[in-house]
Amino acid sequence: MTLSDEELAEELSDGTVVRAPSRARVVSRRFFASTQGRIGFAVLALMFLLAFAGPLFSPWTYTDKDFTAFLQPPSARHWFGTLQTGADVFAVTMRGMQKSLVVGLLAALVSTALAAIVGAFAGYFMGWTDRALSWVTDLLLVLPAFLILAILSPLFGAGQWPLFVIMLALFLWMVTSKIVRGMAISIKQREYVQAARYMGVPPVRIIFRHVIPNLSSLLIVDATLNVSSAILTETSLSYFGFGIQPPDVSFGTLIADGSKTAVYAPWTFWFVAGLLVITVLAVNLVGDALRDAFDPSSSRRAR
Repeated sequence: MTLSDEELAEELSDGTVVRAPSRARVVSRRFFASTQGRIGFAVLALMFLLAFAGPLFSPWTYTDKDFTAFLQPPSARHWFGTLQTGADVFAVTMRGMQKSLVVGLLAALVSTALAAIVGAFAGYFMGWTDRALSWVTDLLLVLPAFLILAILSPLFGAGQWPLFVIMLALFLWMVTSKIVRGMAISIKQREYVQAARYMGVPPVRIIFRHVIPNLSSLLIVDATLNVSSAILTETSLSYFGFGIQPPDVSFGTLIADGSKTAVYAPWTFWFVAGLLVITVLAVNLVGDALRDAFDPSSSRRAR
């Protein structure tokens, strides 16, 4: 990262040495200079705080039942009302948001890491390695992900949600890996990579020390946007009963249950639906702001 014209002029005029800011600091400054970046970050942080700290202030847990208040509207005793079973809507909604956020984050991280490794190896080695990895990528692209996850849904029983995360991540990485492959082909021709090869540095070390780190901007933005994709996919699968399994809850299972009573007991549906929309919107705002922050030529970046 080089100094800007103003920083360089100031250095030449007074004779002092100005250290160039790190890339992380520059990106952070651009990100928070963006209105949508600040809003998205604040809302997303609030959603995490609400999901994980909110239950600490509630007298109810998501497994508690109030047998004196079935399908009651919001009140001082039950902030978001109750379900048909007497469960506290606020408690189960916070639990569902926790699960959806964790599933979305983990699935996004796993899928982005997989895309980085597969794409970098395919682009660096080429030849049979590229053909084999590209064949696997193309195969997963044409497979009906929803149908496969639905068939495997009996495996996602209580306590088996990490398996669901892995299966979900397996169908989110293919397009990104193709982009990474093309960029890796270009990066491996650069002087510092060629110098490392001539010095006898192992290819795997070159990939993890030089190729993948130089794709960090793409991978960070992709991971951020994959969070919203994973949350929406998990919600869709759980809505149809193919994702998070009872007795645990998620956005999808709560929306599925609440849709049955949404007309005459709207608090069972609209609280969780609203939080889902706000969370996904905040994630997308953060992803767009990060993309603009990593792109110095972006015209959308705040001045």
